[in-house]
Amino acid sequence: MTKERIYLFDTTLRDGQQTPGIDFSVQDKITIANMLDEFGLDYVEGGYPGANPTDTEFFSKRRTKNASFVGFGMTKRAGVSVANDPGIAALLQAKTDAVCFVAKAWDYHVRVALGCTNEENIEGIEQSVAAVVADGQEAMVDCEHFFDGYKANPDYALQCAKAAFDSGARWVVLCDTNGGTQPHEVSEIVEAVIAVVPGGHLGIHAHDDTGQAVANSLAAVDHGVRQVQGTTNGIGERCGNANLTAIIPTLMLKSYFSKRFEIGISEEKLKDISRVSHKFDELLNRAPDAQAAYVGSSAFATKAGIHASALMKEPKTYEHVPPEAVGNSRRLMVSDQGGKSNFLNELSRRGIEVDKDDSKLESLISIVKEREAQGYAYEAADASFELLARRHLGAVPQFFKVESYRTQVERRFNAKGEVITVSEAVVKVEVDGEFFHSVAEGQGPVNALDRALRTDLGKFQSQIEDLELVDYKVRILNGGTEAITRVLIESSDAAGERWTTVGVSHNIIDASFQALLDSINYKLMKAG
Repeated sequence: MTKERIYLFDTTLRDGQQTPGIDFSVQDKITIANMLDEFGLDYVEGGYPGANPTDTEFFSKRRTKNASFVGFGMTKRAGVSVANDPGIAALLQAKTDAVCFVAKAWDYHVRVALGCTNEENIEGIEQSVAAVVADGQEAMVDCEHFFDGYKANPDYALQCAKAAFDSGARWVVLCDTNGGTQPHEVSEIVEAVIAVVPGGHLGIHAHDDTGQAVANSLAAVDHGVRQVQGTTNGIGERCGNANLTAIIPTLMLKSYFSKRFEIGISEEKLKDISRVSHKFDELLNRAPDAQAAYVGSSAFATKAGIHASALMKEPKTYEHVPPEAVGNSRRLMVSDQGGKSNFLNELSRRGIEVDKDDSKLESLISIVKEREAQGYAYEAADASFELLARRHLGAVPQFFKVESYRTQVERRFNAKGEVITVSEAVVKVEVDGEFFHSVAEGQGPVNALDRALRTDLGKFQSQIEDLELVDYKVRILNGGTEAITRVLIESSDAAGERWTTVGVSHNIIDASFQALLDSINYKLMKAG
């Protein structure tokens, strides 16, 4: 049986940029476009040519090698000819393969937003599409507010879609712009549209305001559309857009879809989807969503001992797809809820072999559970857990010993009369009987401690030169003036490895210092 082709359209660089707090530079756009192109998307939309200096420069040349490079803009304005519309001119002059127009498909918006007649709006769709087709580019139309428009005035919404198709649009995209349409409504309305526009020319563009953008997109595919628009990691205005990192694996790994459809991404490329998702979050300078479907670090993680035991015997007991298929990995987490299976799996994964009947394993489990009761979180601090385990099993020496440390914060006026704070730390360290005193200033006492601790570690200094603290999280575990503080520190090195360590104390500085010590010791342990 021949499979039908589903085309994937990524609008991260345009619709995704409307996410609060996100503003791509030209280089950001180039990097993301290359990443999406290499991954195998069919269409990469870049934004509005000519709308601002960033987009003008970005559209000065074609930015993809394989994917169709798409410019986005409005249909011509009422009362202005296509030839004299500056927006149309910018689209035709851009170095793109295709143009996607946004057109109102709800008569309410035609009146309120455009201030023109329904007939003028239809004319704008027809003439704009015709101009792009005459220019030799692929044309498509995003029918904005289509589902709400259809529910309010089905005849007019269908007229808009038909006008786009009859004028030569390759794709007529049905947009759930307000994000409130339900999956059953999407299914019913798509079937109605197919009577006017063939399904092979229909797309879906869903927003996630009810948390159903992925479900709505898949419902649309199930009932006839053959293009899916979305964004990487589901970013977008308000609650975001349909998340392509969830849609793509579902289309490829769920037999209901994979038996009927194919997409332009190979099984080998699908294994890169977790890396692409995380790399994108790194570019945005934000932490990846641990519970994201398929690609999250917790997507194939379990705490419960009984679940872990079953997973070790047969992964299908608690996994809907193999984690390796999407470049992810199974995690049986060590915590106060974990049993022997979790610990044995985690130790084995780290190359630590221990017999299940070894008394040291029992005592390690007791220590972990006791420390987690105090506030430690080893499921989030993998490096601290490995250090604790190896030390308990006698596999890690004491590289150095901290005799003492001291921090102070001074608030004073500088030469300009401005109020500033200066943090200083002093650390005394012993390495093989030799003592080293280090003093450093920093942006706050923790940064000063970090600098002082890594100023001079004697013979180990060369091993930590590339160590870098990349993230720092503080959580107060209980209230009151004697609150317990948990600090998680993420570190990295020149090889690109990242690890997380934890510290817990009534004193935030001491909790931070514990995590810093673990980070350095982990680095030295890995260096052999």
